[in-house]
Amino acid sequence: MNEEKTQETTVEEKAELPAPVKKTRSRSRKSSAKKTAAEKSKGQQPPAESLEEKSDGPALKLLINSEEPEEARIALLENGKLISFHVETISSAQTKGNIYKGIITAIEPNLQAVFVDMGIERNGFLPFGDIHPEYYCKDVPSSTHWKELKIQEVIRKGQEVLVEVVKEATGNKGASVTTYLSMPGRYVVLMPGSDSHGISRKIEDESLRSKLREIVSSANLPEEIGYIVRTASKDVTKTALLQDIRYQLNLWKEIKKRGQTLTAPALIYKEQDVTARFLRDHFTHEIQEILVDNQITYDQVVNFLKLLPARQRITKVKLHKGARPIFNLYQIEEQIEQIYQPSVSLPSGGSIVINPTEALVAIDVNSGRTSKDKNFEETIFLANMEAAEEMARQLRLRDLGGLIVVDFIDMRDKKHIREVEKQVKACMKHDKAKVDISRISKFGLIQISRQRLGPPVQKGSYIICEHCQGLGMIRSVETMALAQLRRIHTGAIKKATEKITCRFPLPVAQYLLNQKRADLVELEEKYNVSITIMPDPDMNPNQAQVDFHKSTEEQQQPIS
Repeated sequence: MNEEKTQETTVEEKAELPAPVKKTRSRSRKSSAKKTAAEKSKGQQPPAESLEEKSDGPALKLLINSEEPEEARIALLENGKLISFHVETISSAQTKGNIYKGIITAIEPNLQAVFVDMGIERNGFLPFGDIHPEYYCKDVPSSTHWKELKIQEVIRKGQEVLVEVVKEATGNKGASVTTYLSMPGRYVVLMPGSDSHGISRKIEDESLRSKLREIVSSANLPEEIGYIVRTASKDVTKTALLQDIRYQLNLWKEIKKRGQTLTAPALIYKEQDVTARFLRDHFTHEIQEILVDNQITYDQVVNFLKLLPARQRITKVKLHKGARPIFNLYQIEEQIEQIYQPSVSLPSGGSIVINPTEALVAIDVNSGRTSKDKNFEETIFLANMEAAEEMARQLRLRDLGGLIVVDFIDMRDKKHIREVEKQVKACMKHDKAKVDISRISKFGLIQISRQRLGPPVQKGSYIICEHCQGLGMIRSVETMALAQLRRIHTGAIKKATEKITCRFPLPVAQYLLNQKRADLVELEEKYNVSITIMPDPDMNPNQAQVDFHKSTEEQQQPIS
């Protein structure tokens, strides 16, 4: 039942259709009015407008590619266009949501945090504010705020704690963890150790909110367990809601039991795989069809749908057995590859360039070619409107978070500026992440703060280039050769140096031996040293090895 959680976009997506869909509907009404007049003249009954509107809804199709054990990919398509993509590989298995029994290895009063050994590569980072008072070593009044305490006085080194990963490890930073555990189900999130209770803000009907509170109250949850009723419970039955709660409670009992018996550090609970997480968190009955290319995953999807209320089991599930790969069959491999590219083309001929940096994500909108038979201002406005929609889609696909700065093409018409702002907000409404959007400044910039829901999409699929080390560029042969020549010169000046042995990439060595032969001979004669340059075809363009042999004891001092 933990596989249940996700109708969060079911009703909301219908209520918040993007502008292009609304325009299509208005056109269909106009065309239907013309057809009506023609049909009346022929004595025919016009079609019902409501039926016409229903056929205009988005056609959602879910593709699950898990044929290979090393990688699982999930793609959600809307009328053939990729709107959501999730991937998980063996090398980048998600740790977010995992629960560990860890040991506090270090206390940092300056950081107001502790480091926890969880038995994985890097220690977890646990802020003082995320330590539950039950882990304090001394009695503290319940009304005392953690900011009024000294972390070194209430927490001790070597103490065991039960923690949940809330943010994946990135770079040299370990995972961020918390002792306030949360257990998401399809309809309810249980929070052991918390006394908070809430209903999703997206459920606005007060009568429905009251009804949901009554249902959860009838489950007789323990006092030490809080809850949040999810948006997916909007159309759920009482039986399904209570069943979800019972499953989560049984799971919590099992976690507590393992936490008491296993020796720290240890993994207590592992989050579900990418398929189960997607079905739990993102499934909606608007998905008309699910295609799977693996029998085990197919059974997993079928079992999930069986747990839904009968009126929501309208999605068809099919097992793909064709010769062509499932993603190739629906021609979305190119759309997936676009996720990893910095530039994305727009229909009007413009493009957006996405450049993630250490501090923020910079997105630049380019007009590209401009149509000669159209007004220039209108062309710029069209490019910005297209960029707003594509930018929102790419942020979801790439799961880019933090501060995002978008540089739109300058517009003079204030009406156009307001329309682009509305377009950005309308397109970002479909994002499950929390977002905060500013207005377009006088410099044509708009700032977006977006919550990151998972690890970067490149993690596990791409590695840092061994040649450029992530820079995206390598030195030219000439520049590299001159830099090494200066290093040779610096070492030759030292009186103790008798011999210099160099190993360089083939192009660099050839340049020095051919173009800088006279300079090398001059250095040998002037400083009485022997310089040997050996080409190495196996070396990367940025690699180099220079060894200085001292006259006293043949001691090598390699410089990389």
